[in-house]
Amino acid sequence: MNRRLTPALLSSFLSVEGALYFFFLVLDLLGRGEQTISIKYACILLCLAFSLLGADRLVPLALALTAGADWFLLVENDHYPLGIGLFLCVQTVYLVRLRRAGADSGWPLRSALALGAGLGVYALDLASPVNLLAALYFSQLLSNTLLAWTLKGKRQQTFALGLTLFVGCDVCVGLFHVLPPASPVYTSVSVGMWMFYLPSQVLIALSALPEKENVK
Repeated sequence: MNRRLTPALLSSFLSVEGALYFFFLVLDLLGRGEQTISIKYACILLCLAFSLLGADRLVPLALALTAGADWFLLVENDHYPLGIGLFLCVQTVYLVRLRRAGADSGWPLRSALALGAGLGVYALDLASPVNLLAALYFSQLLSNTLLAWTLKGKRQQTFALGLTLFVGCDVCVGLFHVLPPASPVYTSVSVGMWMFYLPSQVLIALSALPEKENVK
């Protein structure tokens, strides 16, 4: 095992993230989500710090960009184009990671999903620069997720699962912004955003570890 990463440190990381996850989900369910912002952001920073112990240098870069995006979208709740643009950069880093691991670039898939997402935004009469940027970002996340599942090995499967949960988070984000607050599923998707998001980032951080150090 990496000399910097002991079993106790790995266990501590998972325990702290798990405890904070449970705590903020309870507050979210109680309708006190505004009190959890600093806790949620601390969880993302902890994922970034932990990823630095791994062997893959692309994951810390992506998680640093993720922390930047979350600063604008979660903490500041402002500068949405910049936040979404940073998340698009995250997916670009993950594309490089997938290519290094032997995945296909999937450009036909990426192009088709990007076009479909853009047309979907227009069909829903939601076209705006921010929404079109978000659609492009989501198409690249979905493309990376599909390509990640074509790779073998615990490390790559952990990464693929992390991206899949990331997709679940962003589906909830999209529904949160288009559903009326009176919708019966509005509360569910508002909680679901971070219910999916933190586990996705924890798994992505774990996927930075060498194959023999990965967890199930």
